[in-house]
Amino acid sequence: MRQIFLDTETTGLSPESGDRVIEIGCIELVNRRFTGRNKHFYLNPERPSSEDALKIHGLSDEFLADKPLFAAIADDLLEFIANAEIIIHNAAFDVGFLDKELERVGRPPFARAVARVTDTLAMAREMYPGKSNSLDALCRRLEVDNSNRSLHGALLDAGLLAEVYIRMTRGQDSLVIDPTDGAAGASNEVQAVDLSRFDLPVVEPNPEELAAHQAQLVDLDRASGGRTVWRERVA
Repeated sequence: MRQIFLDTETTGLSPESGDRVIEIGCIELVNRRFTGRNKHFYLNPERPSSEDALKIHGLSDEFLADKPLFAAIADDLLEFIANAEIIIHNAAFDVGFLDKELERVGRPPFARAVARVTDTLAMAREMYPGKSNSLDALCRRLEVDNSNRSLHGALLDAGLLAEVYIRMTRGQDSLVIDPTDGAAGASNEVQAVDLSRFDLPVVEPNPEELAAHQAQLVDLDRASGGRTVWRERVA
Protein backbone atom coordinates (compact mmCIF):
# COMPACT_ATOMS: atom_id res chain seq x y z
CA MET A 1 0.00 0.00 0.00
CA ARG A 2 1.54 3.30 -1.15
CA GLN A 3 0.69 6.41 0.84
CA ILE A 4 1.82 10.00 0.34
CA PHE A 5 1.63 12.49 3.21
CA LEU A 6 1.23 15.94 1.75
CA ASP A 7 1.23 19.48 3.07
CA THR A 8 1.27 22.92 1.49
CA GLU A 9 2.06 26.48 2.48
CA THR A 10 0.24 29.36 0.81
CA THR A 11 0.20 33.13 0.46
CA GLY A 12 -3.14 33.34 2.28
CA LEU A 13 -6.38 31.54 2.98
CA SER A 14 -8.44 31.86 -0.21
CA PRO A 15 -7.50 30.36 -3.58
CA GLU A 16 -10.66 31.90 -5.02
CA SER A 17 -9.30 35.35 -4.12
CA GLY A 18 -6.02 34.69 -5.87
CA ASP A 19 -3.90 33.25 -3.04
CA ARG A 20 -1.30 30.77 -4.31
CA VAL A 21 0.71 27.76 -3.21
CA ILE A 22 4.31 28.59 -2.26
CA GLU A 23 5.54 25.26 -0.86
CA ILE A 24 4.62 21.59 -1.28
CA GLY A 25 6.03 18.74 0.80
CA CYS A 26 5.38 15.04 0.13
CA ILE A 27 6.65 12.01 2.07
CA GLU A 28 6.14 8.44 0.83
CA LEU A 29 5.27 5.41 2.93
CA VAL A 30 4.89 1.89 1.56
CA ASN A 31 3.34 -0.72 3.84
CA ARG A 32 3.58 1.79 6.72
CA ARG A 33 7.34 2.22 6.30
CA PHE A 34 9.21 5.34 5.20
CA THR A 35 10.85 4.74 1.83
CA GLY A 36 13.07 7.82 1.77
CA ARG A 37 11.37 9.02 -1.41
CA ASN A 38 10.16 12.57 -0.82
CA LYS A 39 9.24 15.57 -2.93
CA HIS A 40 9.72 19.16 -1.87
CA PHE A 41 9.07 22.28 -3.90
CA TYR A 42 9.33 26.00 -3.20
CA LEU A 43 7.26 28.00 -5.70
CA ASN A 44 7.10 31.56 -6.94
CA PRO A 45 3.47 32.58 -6.36
CA GLU A 46 3.73 35.73 -8.48
CA ARG A 47 2.12 37.67 -5.66
CA PRO A 48 3.10 38.66 -2.09
CA SER A 49 2.14 36.66 0.97
CA SER A 50 -0.25 38.22 3.46
CA GLU A 51 1.24 39.38 6.75
CA ASP A 52 -0.64 36.67 8.66
CA ALA A 53 0.57 33.94 6.31
CA LEU A 54 4.15 35.19 6.50
CA LYS A 55 4.05 34.88 10.29
CA ILE A 56 3.10 31.22 9.89
CA HIS A 57 5.52 30.01 7.21
CA GLY A 58 8.30 32.64 7.29
CA LEU A 59 8.96 32.43 3.53
CA SER A 60 9.65 35.95 2.31
CA ASP A 61 8.70 37.26 -1.11
CA GLU A 62 12.41 37.82 -1.82
CA PHE A 63 13.22 34.16 -1.04
CA LEU A 64 10.48 32.92 -3.38
CA ALA A 65 11.22 35.33 -6.24
CA ASP A 66 13.64 33.00 -8.06
CA LYS A 67 11.75 29.77 -7.40
CA PRO A 68 9.95 27.91 -10.23
CA LEU A 69 6.33 28.49 -11.13
CA PHE A 70 3.80 25.75 -10.40
CA ALA A 71 3.60 24.96 -14.12
CA ALA A 72 7.26 23.94 -14.09
CA ILE A 73 6.80 21.29 -11.40
CA ALA A 74 3.26 20.10 -12.15
CA ASP A 75 4.33 17.00 -14.12
CA ASP A 76 6.87 15.98 -11.47
CA LEU A 77 4.29 16.33 -8.69
CA LEU A 78 1.55 14.48 -10.58
CA GLU A 79 3.88 11.61 -11.42
CA PHE A 80 4.91 11.25 -7.78
CA ILE A 81 1.38 11.21 -6.36
CA ALA A 82 -0.20 9.11 -9.13
CA ASN A 83 -2.47 6.30 -7.89
CA ALA A 84 -1.41 6.71 -4.24
CA GLU A 85 -3.55 7.33 -1.18
CA ILE A 86 -2.90 10.98 -0.28
CA ILE A 87 -3.13 11.80 3.41
CA ILE A 88 -3.59 15.45 4.38
CA HIS A 89 -4.53 17.26 7.57
CA ASN A 90 -7.56 19.44 6.74
CA ALA A 91 -7.58 18.10 3.20
CA ALA A 92 -10.21 20.52 1.88
CA PHE A 93 -7.80 23.43 2.36
CA ASP A 94 -4.80 21.93 0.54
CA VAL A 95 -6.83 20.24 -2.20
CA GLY A 96 -8.70 23.48 -2.85
CA PHE A 97 -5.42 25.28 -3.47
CA LEU A 98 -3.96 22.46 -5.57
CA ASP A 99 -7.11 22.24 -7.68
CA LYS A 100 -6.81 25.94 -8.46
CA GLU A 101 -3.14 25.60 -9.39
CA LEU A 102 -3.92 22.61 -11.63
CA GLU A 103 -6.78 24.52 -13.25
CA ARG A 104 -4.40 27.34 -14.14
CA VAL A 105 -2.16 24.93 -16.07
CA GLY A 106 -5.03 23.12 -17.75
CA ARG A 107 -4.91 19.91 -15.69
CA PRO A 108 -7.76 17.88 -14.16
CA PRO A 109 -8.61 18.23 -10.45
CA PHE A 110 -6.25 16.75 -7.88
CA ALA A 111 -8.53 13.87 -6.85
CA ARG A 112 -8.52 12.44 -10.37
CA ALA A 113 -4.76 11.88 -10.22
CA VAL A 114 -4.75 9.83 -7.01
CA ALA A 115 -6.37 6.71 -5.58
CA ARG A 116 -8.09 8.58 -2.79
CA VAL A 117 -7.64 11.46 -0.35
CA THR A 118 -7.77 10.80 3.41
CA ASP A 119 -8.34 13.69 5.80
CA THR A 120 -6.65 13.14 9.17
CA LEU A 121 -8.52 16.10 10.67
CA ALA A 122 -11.81 14.27 10.07
CA MET A 123 -10.27 11.11 11.53
CA ALA A 124 -9.08 12.97 14.62
CA ARG A 125 -12.46 14.60 15.21
CA GLU A 126 -14.06 11.14 15.29
CA MET A 127 -11.39 9.74 17.59
CA TYR A 128 -11.14 12.76 19.92
CA PRO A 129 -14.50 14.60 19.82
CA GLY A 130 -14.62 17.92 21.59
CA LYS A 131 -10.83 18.25 21.76
CA SER A 132 -8.34 20.36 19.83
CA ASN A 133 -7.25 18.39 16.78
CA SER A 134 -4.68 20.65 15.19
CA LEU A 135 -1.46 18.97 14.10
CA ASP A 136 0.35 20.45 17.10
CA ALA A 137 -2.36 19.18 19.47
CA LEU A 138 -2.17 15.68 17.96
CA CYS A 139 1.61 15.69 18.27
CA ARG A 140 1.29 16.45 21.98
CA ARG A 141 -1.49 13.90 22.51
CA LEU A 142 0.32 11.11 20.63
CA GLU A 143 3.81 12.01 21.88
CA VAL A 144 5.27 12.96 18.49
CA ASP A 145 8.27 15.26 18.90
CA ASN A 146 7.56 18.57 17.15
CA SER A 147 10.10 20.63 19.09
CA ASN A 148 11.74 21.78 15.82
CA ARG A 149 8.49 23.30 14.54
CA SER A 150 8.89 26.99 15.32
CA LEU A 151 7.44 27.83 11.89
CA HIS A 152 5.23 25.79 9.60
CA GLY A 153 7.08 24.07 6.76
CA ALA A 154 5.43 21.76 4.23
CA LEU A 155 8.00 18.94 4.34
CA LEU A 156 8.39 19.11 8.13
CA ASP A 157 4.62 19.09 8.62
CA ALA A 158 4.18 16.19 6.20
CA GLY A 159 6.70 14.20 8.24
CA LEU A 160 4.96 15.02 11.51
CA LEU A 161 1.64 14.08 9.97
CA ALA A 162 3.04 10.69 8.93
CA GLU A 163 4.17 10.02 12.51
CA VAL A 164 0.79 11.13 13.87
CA TYR A 165 -1.12 8.96 11.38
CA ILE A 166 0.94 5.87 12.20
CA ARG A 167 0.16 6.32 15.90
CA MET A 168 -3.51 7.06 15.26
CA THR A 169 -3.87 3.85 13.25
CA ARG A 170 -1.38 1.54 14.98
CA GLY A 171 -4.18 -0.66 16.34
CA GLN A 172 -5.19 -1.66 12.81
CA ASP A 173 -2.32 -4.11 12.47
CA SER A 174 -3.39 -6.05 15.55
CA LEU A 175 -6.02 -7.90 13.51
CA VAL A 176 -3.48 -9.21 11.01
CA ILE A 177 -2.04 -12.65 11.78
CA ASP A 178 1.43 -13.21 10.38
CA PRO A 179 1.75 -16.91 9.51
CA THR A 180 5.53 -16.67 9.99
CA ASP A 181 5.19 -15.71 13.66
CA GLY A 182 5.87 -18.37 16.28
CA ALA A 183 7.58 -21.71 15.98
CA ALA A 184 7.62 -23.53 12.67
CA GLY A 185 4.66 -25.82 12.31
CA ALA A 186 2.88 -24.36 15.33
CA SER A 187 -0.91 -24.48 15.18
CA ASN A 188 -2.89 -21.23 15.14
CA GLU A 189 -5.98 -22.94 16.55
CA VAL A 190 -7.21 -21.75 19.95
CA GLN A 191 -7.36 -24.64 22.40
CA ALA A 192 -10.59 -24.94 24.41
CA VAL A 193 -10.23 -24.87 28.18
CA ASP A 194 -12.39 -27.16 30.33
CA LEU A 195 -13.50 -24.83 33.13
CA SER A 196 -15.13 -27.72 35.05
CA ARG A 197 -11.65 -28.78 36.16
CA PHE A 198 -11.37 -25.72 38.38
CA ASP A 199 -12.80 -25.68 41.93
CA LEU A 200 -13.62 -22.03 42.49
CA PRO A 201 -14.19 -21.02 46.13
CA VAL A 202 -17.31 -19.01 47.04
CA VAL A 203 -16.61 -16.23 49.53
CA GLU A 204 -19.71 -15.31 51.52
CA PRO A 205 -20.16 -11.66 52.57
CA ASN A 206 -20.02 -10.80 56.24
CA PRO A 207 -22.91 -8.91 57.99
CA GLU A 208 -21.21 -5.52 57.55
CA GLU A 209 -20.77 -6.06 53.80
CA LEU A 210 -24.39 -7.20 53.45
CA ALA A 211 -25.61 -4.09 55.29
CA ALA A 212 -23.47 -1.81 53.09
CA HIS A 213 -24.78 -3.52 49.96
CA GLN A 214 -28.40 -3.14 51.09
CA ALA A 215 -27.84 0.55 51.83
CA GLN A 216 -26.41 1.02 48.33
CA LEU A 217 -29.46 -0.63 46.80
CA VAL A 218 -31.77 1.64 48.78
CA ASP A 219 -29.86 4.71 47.56
CA LEU A 220 -30.07 3.53 43.95
CA ASP A 221 -33.78 2.81 44.29
CA ARG A 222 -34.39 6.27 45.76
CA ALA A 223 -32.30 7.98 43.03
CA SER A 224 -34.27 6.21 40.29
CA GLY A 225 -37.63 7.15 41.77
CA GLY A 226 -38.46 3.57 42.65
CA ARG A 227 -37.96 2.29 39.10
CA THR A 228 -35.23 -0.27 39.83
CA VAL A 229 -36.02 -3.68 38.36
CA TRP A 230 -34.38 -5.96 40.92
CA ARG A 231 -37.26 -5.42 43.39
CA GLU A 232 -39.68 -6.89 40.88
CA ARG A 233 -37.38 -9.84 40.17
CA VAL A 234 -36.85 -10.58 43.88
CA ALA A 235 -40.60 -10.40 44.51
